[in-house]
Amino acid sequence: MNALGIFMNFWEKNWDADHIKYINKAADIGFDILEFQAQPLLEMSKDHMLKIKKEADERGIELTYSLGLDPAYDVSSSNEGIRLGGIEYLKRIVEKVSFMNGKIISGVSYAGWGTSNKVIDDKKSLVDRSISSMKEIVKTAEDYGVIYCVEAVNRFESTVINTAQEALSYIEAVDSKNIGVLLDTYHMNIEEKSIGDAIRLVGSKLTSFHTGENNRTAPGRGHLDWDEIFKALSDIEYQGRIVSEPFIMMGGEVGSDIKVWRNLIDEPTEEKVDDEARFLLAFEKEMIQKYMR
Repeated sequence: MNALGIFMNFWEKNWDADHIKYINKAADIGFDILEFQAQPLLEMSKDHMLKIKKEADERGIELTYSLGLDPAYDVSSSNEGIRLGGIEYLKRIVEKVSFMNGKIISGVSYAGWGTSNKVIDDKKSLVDRSISSMKEIVKTAEDYGVIYCVEAVNRFESTVINTAQEALSYIEAVDSKNIGVLLDTYHMNIEEKSIGDAIRLVGSKLTSFHTGENNRTAPGRGHLDWDEIFKALSDIEYQGRIVSEPFIMMGGEVGSDIKVWRNLIDEPTEEKVDDEARFLLAFEKEMIQKYMR
């Protein structure tokens, strides 16, 4: 059965938080994976990182990592200082992920998170600079045994990679065994003509998979066709990680960055959010049993 995970900021309104608390919460609810933002690793002592890793190992939780790259480190930038600084910044993050014995990092990890205020008639130069940067970053990923996933995200969160086809073209240009594609149902709902066809297009290059509803609530709470989604995953014989990434609470850094301007469940106490996590885990297990066992 596919390993099932959840993003820490399902609960937390700030990107950095008590990771150990959520390792235990994820394990208690029944998840296999806890995913969180990679950037805080740069600010942690080695002792604290080892403490987190030890807790995860003892609870049987795999830690995976994502990031929305700060525009100050935009590796697609025409400013050579910013671009080169971004390359070194991302190499350092890959090294920290490896120190944690992490196997995968994903997200908007190939350009600054967000879109340009400038008119863009042709984004080829942005993509080309990002690919050139990634060829350097992925060498570090190869050295440290980390898979570097590029995530196709919607038009409001990136200019560089919006579709499954663009993600495929990107990794083909980078040409490394340590680069892969992450698809996310929330973003595909906005950008793809067919979510199922997008999954089948990526096929064996699909390295990780994020789930979330059309409005970023838990899978099963919106209008996405989950039969289509899990049937497509079955069609490509996908055996990888499935990490759910809903954002359901307004407020804090997360609410502001993700643009959540209202609570998406009533009175989101920690107990109610825990119940919602149990719901989404049961829902995904049911879909896996239906299509992928």
